[in-house]
Amino acid sequence: MSAEQSTDPAQRQQEGYDFVVVSNRLPVERVVENGEATWRRSPGGLVAALSPVMASNDGAWVGWHGAADETLERFDHDVFHLAPVPLSAEEVEAYYEGFSNATLWPLYHDVIAPPEFHRAWWNVYRRVNRRFAEMTAEVAAPDATVWVQDYQLQLVPRMLRDLRPDLTIGFFNHIPFPPLEIFGQLPWRRAVLEGLSGADLIGFQRPGDAQNFQRCVRRFLDVPFRQGEARFGNGDAHWTVRAHAYPISIDAQAIQELAGRPEIKQRAREIRHELGDPETVYLGVDRLDYTKGIVHRIKAYGELLEDGKLTVGPSVLVQVANPSRERVESYVQLREQVEGLVGHINGQFDTISHTAVRYLHHGYPFEEMVALYLATDVMLVTSLRDGMNLVAKEYVAAKTDGSGTLLLSEFTGAAEQLKQAILVNPHDIDGLKDAMVRAKDMPAAEAKKRMRAMRRQVLGHDVQDWSEAFLRDLARTRATAAEARR
Repeated sequence: MSAEQSTDPAQRQQEGYDFVVVSNRLPVERVVENGEATWRRSPGGLVAALSPVMASNDGAWVGWHGAADETLERFDHDVFHLAPVPLSAEEVEAYYEGFSNATLWPLYHDVIAPPEFHRAWWNVYRRVNRRFAEMTAEVAAPDATVWVQDYQLQLVPRMLRDLRPDLTIGFFNHIPFPPLEIFGQLPWRRAVLEGLSGADLIGFQRPGDAQNFQRCVRRFLDVPFRQGEARFGNGDAHWTVRAHAYPISIDAQAIQELAGRPEIKQRAREIRHELGDPETVYLGVDRLDYTKGIVHRIKAYGELLEDGKLTVGPSVLVQVANPSRERVESYVQLREQVEGLVGHINGQFDTISHTAVRYLHHGYPFEEMVALYLATDVMLVTSLRDGMNLVAKEYVAAKTDGSGTLLLSEFTGAAEQLKQAILVNPHDIDGLKDAMVRAKDMPAAEAKKRMRAMRRQVLGHDVQDWSEAFLRDLARTRATAAEARR
């Protein structure tokens, strides 16, 4: 914070904030304690990574507070100054459940489910993005740095540049960016690319995602990228857009510390005992989403039981499926499919004392998840398409003793960093089955060697490194632009 800026909150609201994060949701959630509503910090790597940045850079966070048809004034909580963006119930349905999660999400995940293209959804998406941009322009100080997050807000960078050309704007896409042939299906492809191209720096999970974006810009906007840079203009204004990969990570040290607590280790032993003290615990942890390959792994496990290569009792599959987007029809159908498959396998293979598949359709406190990681022998990450998949990295960070085996889909961003995992094509059920048996039977020395290498990678590149790398490059972009203006 500069010497001229006031520390008084009311005065600061008038002057604006030097660093602004913009995301669909605020970094807090409302809870009721002793009959009174209050706020608490939301869990998750993004909030953990940006909290120190907010504290040291006089930061504000723009986002929806989670309740429809409610308008809140700006307020402070923890290290955050929070600027809530109001959404009506109809806007939540069209902008979030509709265009974001029934149009963009399936399109960006290789059309695993068919995307829906509705002009009414697009019109609301554009209107809501405009509201986010206007709130950001209101809270940002002169020459502030703004970091916009994810696919729900792809139009904000260009809208914000038009409103506040003095700002330095970054954007990070947390999900995959599709190849040209898939992205080209979007009726509003030019508008989305123009929206993203309002940013000075655009970050993606993988180099392939950045390359896909660059190809789309060249094809649909006729603007070429050279060495990750392209020049854009709007009247008298011109700016350089950079697009590069910044693979996101986790708070590895926090997970490692949790895994070392005696009560967490004791809970891990209790979990194995509750499962019947099996020889091999297979684990899947996912949001209930069609991109995660949950059906594929459960089907493969059921066939291994049919083949006699696995036996209920010595082996068990635990599947944690956190509820997700339960009002979106494709998710309703997925839940019915998964629960039907689990019921069929358990009906065929359960014994009086053991269950083939422990299916848990609810969320757990993170401490319980770390204990579950410790209790697991083989972690199954079989995503059909994933920007990164942080569960794979959490599992590796939790395995402080070097035990455990990670079976990882080659279609995740994590596969490019965790190369010592057993990499699989989850569409190949026979190959997936072979990999599951191989993981179970892998010699302990080989498993530990692989896990040590993966742990070096995860512990050496945590979420703090990710945010610092992006913001460092964004600051360089800002300095270069200032020099060009001079």
